[in-house]
Amino acid sequence: MYNQRMHALGNEPSAIRELFAYGLARKAEIGSDKVFDFSLGNPSIPAPAAVGRAIADIAELPPQDVHGYTPAQGLPAARDAIARVLNRRHATSYGPDDLYLTCGAAASLSICIAALANPGDEFIVISPYFPEYRVWIEHAGCSCIEVPARADDFQLDVPAIAGAITGRTAGVIVNSPNNPVGSVYPKGDLEALADELRMAQKRTGRDVYLLADEPYREIVYDGLEVPWVPSIYENTLVCYSYSKSLSLPGERIGYILVPPAVACARDVYAAIAGAGRALGFVCAPALLQRVIERCADEPSDVEAYRKNRNALYAGLTALGYECVEPQGAFYLWVRALEDDAEAFALRARAHELLIVPSDSFGAKGWVRIGYCVAPEVIAGSMSAFAELMAEYRG
Repeated sequence: MYNQRMHALGNEPSAIRELFAYGLARKAEIGSDKVFDFSLGNPSIPAPAAVGRAIADIAELPPQDVHGYTPAQGLPAARDAIARVLNRRHATSYGPDDLYLTCGAAASLSICIAALANPGDEFIVISPYFPEYRVWIEHAGCSCIEVPARADDFQLDVPAIAGAITGRTAGVIVNSPNNPVGSVYPKGDLEALADELRMAQKRTGRDVYLLADEPYREIVYDGLEVPWVPSIYENTLVCYSYSKSLSLPGERIGYILVPPAVACARDVYAAIAGAGRALGFVCAPALLQRVIERCADEPSDVEAYRKNRNALYAGLTALGYECVEPQGAFYLWVRALEDDAEAFALRARAHELLIVPSDSFGAKGWVRIGYCVAPEVIAGSMSAFAELMAEYRG
């Protein structure tokens, strides 16, 4: 017999992935230039040239060095390279033993959740949120507690988060820059949240962790800086992926940072190593670990995304759509033209516009439009968005 819950998850695939698969089939039917696919956060710009050179150089090494197992927590040289980059950027003093290399941010988060909580515990998420958070939390036998972001600007509602903390709260997940809205949480709000978490720890007598999910850290606009959360709250674990910063989503490489300031840091690190083992993440891909050893400090090409953001935001607002201007990441959050976002997204599909309804993210009445696409996709879509608006107005 099979596991009924896993069967249910398999029969209820991700709405985002399902829409992406539909788009591939539709492009094969009518031509890719006629389908405007904004479904997936798949970087449209190539990886930096240094990544390609590193892969070519590493491929010349003895096969065992390229494809063999590494230590479970990752190659010491790769972890040392990441620590040096973090120390230079954030004036910290991390070492390689503070880092655990993973198969991307999904592995990082699922490992941290499994490491920190016991069945029956709770994790707080800020809605709208990346839908897989709930899957990983519930798989650990915990409850996913949704706290809506502020309705006017989609920033942290700190009093609401504080009010949701109970004696069962193991952690709070913050994702900044945010998927799906593109919000960047300011330092002042994070400091206020840190104060609430410290008071909650005293009140409940247990550690409450902040999980900083940061795959979009480098993708920000207009000179904005993303606060370094571990410098604000001691019990912070950082979950990172190079999927977006280096345009490597299919390579599945990232890390967990356990700063020394975390309470019982070495025990937490051991629990993370144990959770990685239990979940089957024996070691991150060896080839990519060696790539990161060489490319951890490569800059991201944000300019292409900035141009796309400006073009899409200006075009849709000129047509009358209500949009939240993104501060980071590469998604535009747009109010649906009816209360039912899924119905709106379905009507958009009739115009070959593939957009994700907000129901997938724990919110109502909005859609996410991913603008990590070729510029001509945005330019070509404007007439379709205009027809969609006219259809509702008419």
